[in-house]
Amino acid sequence: MTLPDLTGKTVLITGTSRGIGAGLARACAEAGMRVAGCARTNPAEWESPEACEIQSQVDVANEAQVAAFIGQTAEVFGNIDLLVHNAGVLEPIAPLRDLLAEQMRAHLDTNFMGAFYATKAYAQHVRGHAHPGVLLHISSGAAWNGYAGWGAYCAGKAALDRLAETAQLEEADAGLRVHAIAPGVVDTHMQEQIRASDPATFPMLDKFLEMKEQDSFNTLPFVAQHLLAIAFDPAARPDEVVCRLPAEMSGS
Repeated sequence: MTLPDLTGKTVLITGTSRGIGAGLARACAEAGMRVAGCARTNPAEWESPEACEIQSQVDVANEAQVAAFIGQTAEVFGNIDLLVHNAGVLEPIAPLRDLLAEQMRAHLDTNFMGAFYATKAYAQHVRGHAHPGVLLHISSGAAWNGYAGWGAYCAGKAALDRLAETAQLEEADAGLRVHAIAPGVVDTHMQEQIRASDPATFPMLDKFLEMKEQDSFNTLPFVAQHLLAIAFDPAARPDEVVCRLPAEMSGS
């Protein structure tokens, strides 16, 4: 897979403190892109803060903070060519019967409402600048099937997929292309949380422990390359709004 020249293009990435967000920020910086990154934690605590020319502590569950960061990025860089909404949480892991309403609300405030805020503000940016853009939401295979113990996570990611499909229908005429992309299983901090789960609340734990033993993960560079190809290489552009990256071990 050969990417086009991305020098000077602008990308905004949420959830850049670690994992996929940090890996993507590094890949974008290495490609010569102008990178704006945000996360709930202070940039001083991030894995690779140097990859982001603009760094900010932003809680995506706060609409004003999301809109302000997109506005700040546009003020400094101008048009934002790509927004990757990666921020998200896994917890709580528990049967639905045991979840407190406030736990579900807090989860959806981040994983769904955060995606809504990013979509809304970026759609307004694209229309306001009359410049095409790409919005990639990081989704999950959990959006496609239920997992015992992951009621909040599955519901939030499924809602995110429908949000992306709706945004594509509404904003295509303005030049905004939207995808919700399941990146496959990547060995990030979230996977560490999964492997630390109680099998009594997450019955599929053995599957994830086996993946760790076999090291059958998609790597961060692999995921980053595919995300950038989907955004900027016409030959790699999916026909579907909701899609899943191939397994790296398959050689695809």
